[in-house]
Amino acid sequence: MPQSAQHYLEYMRRHAAEFVTVRQQIHQNPELGFEEFGTSDLVAERLAAWGYEVERGLGVTGLVGRLRRGSGTRAIGIRADMDALPIEEKTGLAYRSGRPGIMHACGHDGHTAMLLGAAKYLAQHGEFSGTLNLIFQPAEEGMGGAVKMMEDGLFEKYPCDAVYAMHNSPGRRQGDLMFREGAAMASSDYATVTLTGVGGHGAMPHRTADPIVAASSIVMALQTIVSRNADPQEMSIVTVGAIHSGKANNVIPETAVLEISVRSLDREVRELLERRLKAIVTAQAESFGVKAHIDYRKGYAVLVNTPEETEFARRIGYELVGAAHVEPQGPAVTGSEDFAFMLEKKPGCYLFIGNGAPGEHGGCMVHNPCYDFNDSNLPIGAAYWALLAESYLQ
Repeated sequence: MPQSAQHYLEYMRRHAAEFVTVRQQIHQNPELGFEEFGTSDLVAERLAAWGYEVERGLGVTGLVGRLRRGSGTRAIGIRADMDALPIEEKTGLAYRSGRPGIMHACGHDGHTAMLLGAAKYLAQHGEFSGTLNLIFQPAEEGMGGAVKMMEDGLFEKYPCDAVYAMHNSPGRRQGDLMFREGAAMASSDYATVTLTGVGGHGAMPHRTADPIVAASSIVMALQTIVSRNADPQEMSIVTVGAIHSGKANNVIPETAVLEISVRSLDREVRELLERRLKAIVTAQAESFGVKAHIDYRKGYAVLVNTPEETEFARRIGYELVGAAHVEPQGPAVTGSEDFAFMLEKKPGCYLFIGNGAPGEHGGCMVHNPCYDFNDSNLPIGAAYWALLAESYLQ
């Protein structure tokens, strides 16, 4: 049977130094998506030493550690991501990135270290009956490592009745746990619009078809999708993040390119945004006498936490840190996460742990060159995974 929540916390705090060292080692040696060979080596060596069956090469650099005990038929999957970002670190920390232009700016180093802390405890002291699958995933940052692992047979080789994952949340009190049943993170799609007109002299615009004017009108018209087409009670975002066109003030260029991000928390709204974007771009371009080519790419899906698994995860949170440190149904997050694809295949829950309030260590937003994972979360996160796994596999 699971120990008291305090037992897990006390154990992880006694052993925290080991996993702080691991976390900072990973931080010093960041690796981009599908290049996490050193991180995979580190994880695999420790899992094997603790008695896990380890399979590498799922999703290129991903791996799974499996631990089976007793005659129980239930199986749980717990996932941590491992990849870093192409950002130059500016923290000035003693353990800052040793690789120019690459850093752990999203806390995946901490996510990996938390799960390793739980892995060691469960291997050496765990009392459960069933199968524990620890999933260390590559390439979460926009490259779809979760999909690649599943294409390589993740859930066929390692069946799971439910899957769980956790992400740090800067701006929230360190160690607090946040849960949300239902749609918890947005889908993320991308469009590249290339407008082709007729270039010419800026002094004779009547002899051109100006793609910059068309692009400007399209940017404004796209805002009406959210304000006039989507349900006001449903979250939707259309952001034109880049416009590339022209080089001189007296030359009307031939082309203009728009880079667009599209997000929503509902599958039907997601389809609406795509339809309206394509219709508006096509009609606006035609009205200005230019041609439009739309490259629309589906990215990450809406992340949907299932009710039963979220309630179970929430209960573990109450038990571990108490009601004062649990937000039972927090707001949805407009960022995206490829764990959504695993949740399309298996029931489960994706939760958040506060990384620090603004102005405190850990309060800097993710994907920022000054971000750092808060090591005070390592004992809490590891204790959470250990308690959740033992409680699930009873």
